[in-house]
Parts: sequence; C-alpha cells; structure tokens
Amino acid sequence: MRTWVLFGVLGIVGLFFLTCDAFPSNEVYALNNFREAIYEDPFMVFSNWNTLDSDPCGWSGIVCSIGGGHVIKINISAASLKGFLSPNLQFISSLEELILHGNVLIGTIPKEIGLLKNLKVLDLGSNQLTGPIPLELGNLSNIIKLNLESNGLTGKLPSELGKLIYLQELRLDRNKLKGTLPASNGSNFTSSAHGMYASGAKPTGLCRLSQLRVADFSFNFFFGSIPKCLDYLSKTSFQGNCLQAKDPRQRSTSLCGDTPPAKSHPAQSNTKHRSIEGRAGHQSASKPTWLLVLEVVTGVIAGSLFLVAILSAIQKCKNKSSIIPWKRSASMNDHMTVYVDTEMLKDVVRYSRQELEVACEDFSNIIGSSPDSLVYKGTAKGGPEIAVISLCVKEEQWTTYLELYFQKEVAELARINHENTAKLLGYCRESSPFTRMLVFEYASNGTLYEHLHYGEGCQLSWTRRMKIVIGIAKGLKYLHSELDPPFTISELNSNAVYLTEDFSPKLVDFESWKRILSRSEKNSGAISSEGAMCVLPNSLRSRHLDIQGNIYAFGVLLLEIISGRPPYCKNKGCLVDWAKEFLEVVPEVLPYIVDPELKHFKYEDLKVICEVVNLCIRPTSSSRTSMKDLCAMLESDIDTSITAELQASSFAWAELALSS
Repeated sequence: MRTWVLFGVLGIVGLFFLTCDAFPSNEVYALNNFREAIYEDPFMVFSNWNTLDSDPCGWSGIVCSIGGGHVIKINISAASLKGFLSPNLQFISSLEELILHGNVLIGTIPKEIGLLKNLKVLDLGSNQLTGPIPLELGNLSNIIKLNLESNGLTGKLPSELGKLIYLQELRLDRNKLKGTLPASNGSNFTSSAHGMYASGAKPTGLCRLSQLRVADFSFNFFFGSIPKCLDYLSKTSFQGNCLQAKDPRQRSTSLCGDTPPAKSHPAQSNTKHRSIEGRAGHQSASKPTWLLVLEVVTGVIAGSLFLVAILSAIQKCKNKSSIIPWKRSASMNDHMTVYVDTEMLKDVVRYSRQELEVACEDFSNIIGSSPDSLVYKGTAKGGPEIAVISLCVKEEQWTTYLELYFQKEVAELARINHENTAKLLGYCRESSPFTRMLVFEYASNGTLYEHLHYGEGCQLSWTRRMKIVIGIAKGLKYLHSELDPPFTISELNSNAVYLTEDFSPKLVDFESWKRILSRSEKNSGAISSEGAMCVLPNSLRSRHLDIQGNIYAFGVLLLEIISGRPPYCKNKGCLVDWAKEFLEVVPEVLPYIVDPELKHFKYEDLKVICEVVNLCIRPTSSSRTSMKDLCAMLESDIDTSITAELQASSFAWAELALSS
C-alpha cells in the first residue's frame, strides 16, 4: 500500500514539473560552472554556450529530454578541452550520460559525481585525471558503462564498485592503480563443522557484477591473484600488472617494487566470522518489529521530502516568469578537496616565503608590476640572481581549480631546459600569508623591449640583433619540436625576451600566470607593463594561443627587431601593415625597413629576415613554415661572425645610397 502511495506522490510531483515552462535554473548554473572550469577550448566547443540563455538544449554537446525539461546527456569528446571537472555537475540530476573522452582534463574526479543516480554512462577516458577513484562512484546504481582508462588515477580500486549491479563495461586500464582486485565469490571460505553457513556465502566486490561483459584492468600496478569470478575475461585484461600470474606480460619485479603477497584467510577465522553473520541474520529475522519501525520511519521521511518537493514545484510555477540563478554557497570551496600530485612536483624546488623575502630584500626590489602580479629581483642564498613573480590574488578568490592549474603550470615550466629559455628554479606556495610565487633565473640586461624602445637601441648592433634573432629561433624550435608535448609562449613579444650580460636571448613565459588568474582575454597581447608605448590591437590577441600563433608572433618580433618599431601604435598603426608596403614591392626598398638608429647592416641578412617574416605572417596558419625549418634558414644564411659585421659596416649604407 505504501508503495502505491509513494508512486502517486511521484506522479503528482512529475505533473507539477511538466506544467512549468522554465528550464531548471540549477542545471543551467551547473553547465555554466562546468564551462568556467575549462580554461582552454581550442576548437571553440563553447562558442554557442550563452550564459544569458535560460535554455541550454541548443548548446553544443548537450542533449535534453523529450520536451526539453532536463539535460540528459553531455557529450564533448576529443575536443582537447583543458581544465577541471566541476563538482556542481551533481545538480544535473537527470543526467544519463557524461562523455568527456579524449580531452585534457586534470585534477581529481569529484566525489559529487556519485550523486547522479540516473547516470548510465560515465566516460572520462584518455584525460589527465589524477588522485583516487571516489568511493562515491559506487552509488551510481544505474550505471552500465564506466570508462576511466588512460588517466593518472592512483590508490586502490574501491570495493564499492561491486554495488554497480547493472554494470556491463568497466575500463580502468593505463592508470597507476595499486592493491588487490577487490573480489570474492564466497567459495574461498571453508565450511563450518556442521556446514550450516558455507552455503550462505555471498559474492563481494567485483564478483557481484553479474552483468559485467567487458573489463580491462591492464597496465596498472595491481598485485595478488586474478579473482576466479573474472576468469572468463581475456588474459590481456590483466596484463602489465604485478599479479601472481604465470604470464610474461606482467610487469617485472623491478617495476613492481615490494608488492605484498595475496592474503590468505584462515579457515577457522572465516568460519567464525560467517557464523557470527549467520547468527546476526537469525536474530534480525526473529525481530520483525525493527523492520516495521524502519519502514514507518522511512515512509515518514520520504513523505516529508516529497511534500517539500511539491511545495517547491508550486512556488516555481508561480514564479516561472523570473528565473533566479542558482547561487553558489560562500563556503563551497571549504567542501572541495584539493588533490596535490606529489609526483608532478617532486623534482621542483619549493622555496619558503621567508627564503624569498630575504633574497629579495623584504620584497622591496620591484623590477616589474601589473594589476595581477609583482616581479622582484633577488639573490638566492649562495646561488644566482633570481626573478620572483608574485601573484596578486586574495585567498578567498583562489579556487581549487586555480590551485590545481598553478601546480600544473609549475610542472610545465619546470620541464623547460635550454640555453635560450629562462629556467624555472622553483615555486612558493604557502597559506599564511597566502602566497603563490614562481622563481626564475634572472637575466641582467633587462628585456629586448627596453633596448629597442627606450633609447638603448644603439647598444644593439646589426650583428647583435642577428644573434638575438637566431637565439630566439633556437629557443622556439626547442619548445615546439623537441619538447613532448610541445610548449608555447603565452605572449611572444619583445617583453618575453630577456637578455643576459652578453646579450644572449632568454625566452620567458612570465605571462603564463594570466591564464591562472583569468581565462578572459582582457589583458591578452599586452606588449609591456605600465608605461608602455603601445599595446596590440584586439585583432592580434587571438594569435598567441598555439604553435601557429607563436610562429606568427615570431614574424612580428623579427620586424620589431630590425625596424625598432613596436608591433602597434595608435599613431603609427600596425607594424605588419606598415612593413607590407616594403615586403611586397621591389627588393631595393627593403633597407627602408631598417631601424634608422643602426649605423650599418648587412643587406643579405636583411633579405633572409624578410623572407622568414613573409613565411611567418601568412594569413592561413596551415601554410606557415615550422620553427624547425625557419631556424635552419636563419642559421645557414646569416653570418654573425666579426668579419661579417665589418663588411656590413663598410658596404650596407653605400648600397642604400646607390639604390636611391
């Protein structure tokens, strides 16, 4: 009887929701929050996700139920999305499929995903997720397919997955999972003396998954034995582990380390344990009053909840003309776990704030500033001069997403090691006072921008400029083709090139912190800090996002180096547009591009530079030449020897005079 009453209440609630036209605002909020946690969208998947739109059913990757009442599917695969999984996806309560396969998601799997009771497909495979598999995923009672393959997941496989009785496909291969496979079919227990409890043994863990047809546990670090209940699976499903199987495809002992042997269960203790369980079950059967009380209490609670749901639905229908956004709790960050990947940062030096405070003279030696950061110069104890970037952000603004991205960015910068790139020496992360800093080696001659545009261009002779050009090209070739995966400079311009005492260029990605603090482009493309002569126009801002953007920016930088002009000025316009007047006409006018402060130059070098510039600034990115080939052209065709400089001094301006 009670069951029919509950079904009736559910029907009434359903009718109230069906009669409302407004799309659930909490689902719209959850989708927008999901989007905010993504900091790179190279294929513009979110281009039609309008935050002001109250109905997301037309958004890319979103599928709604018939009638458009709820979001039931999110499918954004192979889109190279970089970012984090928002725990607020829990508010899309009708979601049946969450497919984000083949992106670059980092951080942990939010435990809140386990609240999606209607979820049937969860595919987060081929990302860069870390941390343990949440126990809460065992609450996905309707899940059919669970794919977490090819990530960096660690820890033990939770036995709670054994509760997923409808699960048909489970893919956990190519992670860093450890421990035994949690499974027992109950037959390992020895019968008691009277045989009373042996037949009552129940399967546990993975052995409960009677619907499981496909499973892959390969290339992890599981040890112990393969559960008998999983014998029907292919042997390849277990290869690349540390299992006690006579299979040459298991990992070697050196890779497995000291893995404990599979635990054996003494017959006596198991019999005793099961005997106790049996008696407990018998006692519970003799006390039906408890069951009756439990049913009554459960019914009262369920009835109260559905009454609240009905009243909420009525209120929602009354106010359907005004959609109130789902408000984020101020304390939401307190309930979100930050997973620190110790492996990712294990080789990076961590400085204390006190160390850096001493090195930078109580943070008084400021050499650069912007609204979002300060740059200090200092001297490390017993070490080199350093440049310290301090992020100007309040603790209450620092979300878990930003923290994880900060860690990822530190690891990215730490892997760069080349003579023409600045080296990240370490980082600082403290909570009291709140501190996030990056520590780089210091280049004593300042930026290339300062030498070109603040009256010190006379120090940059033609040969010196050519050496700088080749050094920048070598650095970019290293970043683009010798690093795996490749690395790009966030904002490649003359401010991103620091010069050492002998004017050797060092590429610095000081601007990477902007992506940490803000994923908008409000400051993207800035040529210099406060007091700068020019800033890039909006049309150039999007060119600094990838390898092809770096190549375009390199072409602009070459023009800046040989002409002494900034990339854009309000008075003089765009440097590329100005230079095209000379690049696209007869070669005799090329010398007019050269910085008038230069006393001499080499015409043959100039022709090579202009040829490279033309290859870099082609409007179609696919037609641009790679940095590897551009670097080869510059190195083979430009002579930076002392003899070449003397020849340039004698003949270059004479050639210009004759041509005019």
